[in-house]
Amino acid sequence: MANLIVVGAQWGDEGKGKVVDILSERFDVVARYQGGNTAGHTVVVGEDKIVLHLVPSGILRKGKICVLGNGVVIDLGELIHEMDQLERLHVRFEDHFFISRRAHLVLPYHKVLDVAHEERAAKKIGTTGRGIGPAYVDKMARVGIRIGDLHEPGLFRDRLQHNLLEKRAQFPENPALATLDVEQIFGGHRKHYERIRGFLVDSAQILDRLIREGKHVLFEGAQGTLLDVDLGTYPYVTSSSATAGGACTGTGVSPKRIDGILGISKAYTTRVGEGPFPTELTDALGESVRIRGQEFGATTGRPRRTGWFDAVGIRYAARVNGLDALALMKLDVLDELDPIQVCTAYRYRGDLLTEFPNESNILAECQPVYETLPGWRQSTVGTLEEAKLPPACRSYIRHLETLVGVPMALISTGPRRDQTIIRPGPLLDSWGLV
Repeated sequence: MANLIVVGAQWGDEGKGKVVDILSERFDVVARYQGGNTAGHTVVVGEDKIVLHLVPSGILRKGKICVLGNGVVIDLGELIHEMDQLERLHVRFEDHFFISRRAHLVLPYHKVLDVAHEERAAKKIGTTGRGIGPAYVDKMARVGIRIGDLHEPGLFRDRLQHNLLEKRAQFPENPALATLDVEQIFGGHRKHYERIRGFLVDSAQILDRLIREGKHVLFEGAQGTLLDVDLGTYPYVTSSSATAGGACTGTGVSPKRIDGILGISKAYTTRVGEGPFPTELTDALGESVRIRGQEFGATTGRPRRTGWFDAVGIRYAARVNGLDALALMKLDVLDELDPIQVCTAYRYRGDLLTEFPNESNILAECQPVYETLPGWRQSTVGTLEEAKLPPACRSYIRHLETLVGVPMALISTGPRRDQTIIRPGPLLDSWGLV
């Protein structure tokens, strides 16, 4: 068994929730290392569809320990709402759920500023207005409020009042900031604190102890590689480190403790919000993929932009994350398509690019260079053995492996956890997954 990072290899929404749900059966601990409640992980268990925004999806497995690391930003009201929903499904949190005292809070003024920034931006990012970006801004500006600060009411109130006064001074024209009441926010958060105070820990210390005891940790990220604040399509990115490196900074676990990195990719590509998307399908075919793949945001319900598989982007994700393997999700969405296109390079001002460009303005001008592959026009839904996939489908998978240089360890053939092919091999065996 190993300590494994699960990371999105595209623009998020790849299906990490399902993969973590499947793999968590074989791990002792699931640790979330970045992001906030903009990231919805959808898990289908039997006939029940469960959307999780903050609590790691491993919580649905009995006896598993779940940790929210210091790299996560937490809207306490949303977290408690989610815990209430899970408890109605008879999920137990006592002794199985821990929250880092170092995790920063998303506060009401962050949400106000998030919406205001997006409304007046010349180039919109496409944020959800949940306050995630402004919370990370305060964290990096060293004026953020951490969840552990609630332990000292006077300190928390002073910092809250100071921050709100500063925001009002910076944005005097914003009427929503003027209506926020310090005492109301203070009282509400103190009430929330009483509900979750028993779960607050030094998560880095807890994880280190668990690993030393021989427990095996699955590190779960939100969003995806191309949304990473440093390595993604900046400025059309999230505000945290969504790549594999964020697992260490977001939990306090040493890189020496990591044994493997699994990337998650759809058999096609999607993106939410603004920003360049070379393989985007803006026609009826794109809408067909959206409907068939149910490509609507788990958190916002926003329709996702859809496009063909982009091998250039996945090769980049494989390099910057050091991917050992990929999980290929939503293969069944392609069942009715023939032919199928795969992007192998970009054309930029007459030049052929085989490496993913670092600048969004360059990517915006890139035209995809496609290879055309035959479709299989046969249902793959629920297939559990690779040998039973249509020959053209097996060829498609092998061709993607060749293009990106990374083996496919898991292949999803439907939304349920039991609709997954787990390919045996030395890599999965070394991770203890077969």
